Amino acid sequence: MKLDLHYVEPRLVALYDIDNPRGADTDFYLDLAKALNARTIIDVGCGTGLLTRELAVAGRHVTGIDPAPAMLAYARSQPGAEQVQWIEGDASTLGKAEADLVIMTGNVAQVFLEDAEWAATLRAIYYALRPGGYLAFESRNPDDRAWERWQRAFTYEQVNSPYGPLTCWLELVSVENDRVRFAGHNIFTATGETLVVHSELRFRSQAELSASLTNAGFTVEQVYGNWQRCPVAGASRVLVFVAQRS
Repeated sequence: MKLDLHYVEPRLVALYDIDNPRGADTDFYLDLAKALNARTIIDVGCGTGLLTRELAVAGRHVTGIDPAPAMLAYARSQPGAEQVQWIEGDASTLGKAEADLVIMTGNVAQVFLEDAEWAATLRAIYYALRPGGYLAFESRNPDDRAWERWQRAFTYEQVNSPYGPLTCWLELVSVENDRVRFAGHNIFTATGETLVVHSELRFRSQAELSASLTNAGFTVEQVYGNWQRCPVAGASRVLVFVAQRS
């Protein structure tokens, strides 16, 4: 898998938590881990480890895994990082971990563009879970057509970054079936330097995601339409899956 620039460029990695702050999704996964009494937890695609470190309370063994060295370097430098086991890699490196809960947050599920790659990831997670263990993740609801809001008019902002004032916005590049390509523009005001991040995401439907989980050996227990556990509706921006290893 080729990593987007915002996962490998240190200046953009340092901005990741500013662009993706703690929110209702964090509370959802923390509450789920508590409700399941999960003691062994794996965060696949943990990024900067914002949620991973909150999960790592006494009595738990928490692993954060990510293929981006720069993201892991940032995660390891944050308070509480010593409570987490950090692994550079993807789900295929997990092995038989006997985990109670595996999570994928930040819409990580959408970076798996090919069906074979997504299926292999689900199989690896299945193998890493104990029998009866759980997988939880979210993916943007394609019915919401989020990409229509990925335009300069809706996303333009000026922020103060660790590297000085930054101007940024999103630009939609193309939509082909369920694949969306877009570019993130980042201008460092002090130097005038521009970093353009090109990204591509796969928007799978609720039915497609459910079928992929069933094919991998999971039972889909819940699909929520928001972080407050409401049912999925046409206007739902997110699909939140909770599935059990059968």
